[in-house]
Amino acid sequence: YCPLWFYVSSLFLLYKTHGFHIRFHVEELQLATRLRATSLKERKHFGGIFRDHVVDTRQYLEHVRESTTGTLGRPVKLFTNHFRVTSRPQQVTYKYNIDYMPDIEDGKVRSELLLQHKAFIGECHIFDGSSLLLPHKLLLPKTELVSLLKNQVVKLTIEFISELSPNSPDCLRYYNILFRRILKQMNLKQVGRNYYNKQEATEFFDHKLVIWPGYVTSIFEYETSITLCADVNHKLLRMQTAYDLITGLRDPQTRKEDVEQVSKELIGSIVFTLYNNKTYRVDAINGEDNPRTKFKKSGGAEITFVDYYREQYNTEVTDLTQPLLISKGKWKKSQQDTPHKPIMLVPELCYLTGLSDKMRKDYRVMRDLALHMRLDPERRQHELRKLMNTIQTNREVQRELQLWDLKFDTNFVSFSGRILKEVRIFQGRRAFDSHPQFADWSRETRSGPLLNVKSLDHWLILYPTRNYGAASSLVQSLRKVTPTMGIAMREGKILNTDDIYLFSRLEVSDTVQSYTTVLENHVSSKTQMVLCVLSSEKKDLYDGIKQYLCVKCPTPSQCVVARTLDKPQTLMTIATKIAQQMNCKMGGALWKVETGLQNAMFIGIDCFHDIVNRRKSIAGFVSSINQELTQWFSQCIFQESGQELVNGLKTCLEAALKLWCKHNQFLPQAIIVYRDGVGDGQLQALMDHEVPQIESSLRSVYPKDSGCTPVYRAEVGCCAAAFTLKAL
Repeated sequence: YCPLWFYVSSLFLLYKTHGFHIRFHVEELQLATRLRATSLKERKHFGGIFRDHVVDTRQYLEHVRESTTGTLGRPVKLFTNHFRVTSRPQQVTYKYNIDYMPDIEDGKVRSELLLQHKAFIGECHIFDGSSLLLPHKLLLPKTELVSLLKNQVVKLTIEFISELSPNSPDCLRYYNILFRRILKQMNLKQVGRNYYNKQEATEFFDHKLVIWPGYVTSIFEYETSITLCADVNHKLLRMQTAYDLITGLRDPQTRKEDVEQVSKELIGSIVFTLYNNKTYRVDAINGEDNPRTKFKKSGGAEITFVDYYREQYNTEVTDLTQPLLISKGKWKKSQQDTPHKPIMLVPELCYLTGLSDKMRKDYRVMRDLALHMRLDPERRQHELRKLMNTIQTNREVQRELQLWDLKFDTNFVSFSGRILKEVRIFQGRRAFDSHPQFADWSRETRSGPLLNVKSLDHWLILYPTRNYGAASSLVQSLRKVTPTMGIAMREGKILNTDDIYLFSRLEVSDTVQSYTTVLENHVSSKTQMVLCVLSSEKKDLYDGIKQYLCVKCPTPSQCVVARTLDKPQTLMTIATKIAQQMNCKMGGALWKVETGLQNAMFIGIDCFHDIVNRRKSIAGFVSSINQELTQWFSQCIFQESGQELVNGLKTCLEAALKLWCKHNQFLPQAIIVYRDGVGDGQLQALMDHEVPQIESSLRSVYPKDSGCTPVYRAEVGCCAAAFTLKAL
């Protein structure tokens, strides 16, 4: 969640490129007057953007401390996907904690046990599974009640915790719970965190796909008011179960599936179970058990999977010999060391979600899905209006909202924005403007010399025997396109990956070993580039080549699948892009932009978390080392599984600053750090943990007698934080 101004600056101005919900109406004279008339005094009343958040960052930024209006650019009127909450409870509400004895883990059961006392707590209430929000105070601060769960007595203890003011952030959390209840009343089905309309599903029988339309919603405070943020979402399901995939991989003679191939296809994928509208990640395949295996229910009684699904969901399992899928449940950073009780799933009842690699390569599939799921602003606006109209006309929904005195404006929140001046792009001796709406200048860069050219003097081309024609065509095309780029290309040493095997009397095959063996014999310290033509898109083949050329024998490399070189009409375009990529990998540059900042270093930091295999997390650190932003330093830091905050930033920044100084003969005057992947709840921890590392690094690198004092200013929005450290 982020403030409204950040939506405009980072998302909404991407209009049709990404299909965000926005419409431009240029009213230049009127809006320009409004922009100039916005006074600082009017903005002072609202305070900081993050007044209800953990960290208030605006206090450090002089240019937006009291106003975010700005002056540059062409004014436009913007419509967002936000709806103001025009009325909400103004009285104090009361929060109660609910304890169960014995403890009940299932949230749905906890809610049902509490609702047995609806006459006591009242019809107007919001329950989140452990705490209860009421508009009235109960007679006693602590009350004990008794509920029945299948003839078992469960004691409920309702204990008063605190009074919540209407502006309390905790109230917003309960309003979101209430709105999810409203979406259920509209007959939307919950899948994960979002809600979908199964009745309006679209089926693509040709592609064996089903799309459920749905919504993503949140109620939050944005600058001046509370708004409902809503967006259109889609759930993509395949008309194929995990069982269908398994049987498709069975050997027709032995009737046994290839366990290795099944694991490769299923492990890490997300499956959907229609009987309870839930999604699960497949972590392993259990070939020892089957649907006739017994397991213990929560009450202790044993039952087979077949009988359980028949009794619980009135669903029959037909194949009693199929293996079971294992899901370790949701991965939580706070519970990474806690053993998870695995969930067993029957493949026959698990529908596959998402797109397979084969589907992604099918132009017809991607075209049809894009037409249906990639909504332009007008269609997105239409779908959101349907949602608001349903909320306004549904009597049950209106009754629920009236109990809490909640009302929503049916009009989209609109405000004034600015389209900044186009950025000039420089390529060699040429310069051209980038289009702010499309952000694509690939056509302009195809012809003319590049900004920084690296010649191809010592390079290799590897290919299998059957792809000799594709490799030859690629070389001929490279000879034609490289002169216009200014790249001097010598004749490459063409190597057949089968030759070494014929010489060694080994079986001729397109394998990782065949490629790596040739590379071991021919790659030297002089080799600038290795170009590999691959016969297929096998991941293990690509990974094996890259691992060898990145780890064991560090050499720039470029891989291309032979199938992409089969179309003569597009071969020159493909060769141009390949030449551009190779030039960049060898240290060259295609083009540059002018940022308007002098002697500024840009840094990017992000963390990758392996939620499939639960391996160590990896923090990535990149930084510019020249003023043109065409050369970069990078480093990886291995951390504990699930760890977001980065250790070792001091070492990374010191190395980056030394490399900058080596290239420029002086230290940067400003350092701008973009930090991705940090939620609002982690901002203070990030300030306490990572900023001191950056400050410490600056103190150690900048001379004490230079008169430079490193300070930082932080600007936070959405999932990224930008830190500016300047030597004053």
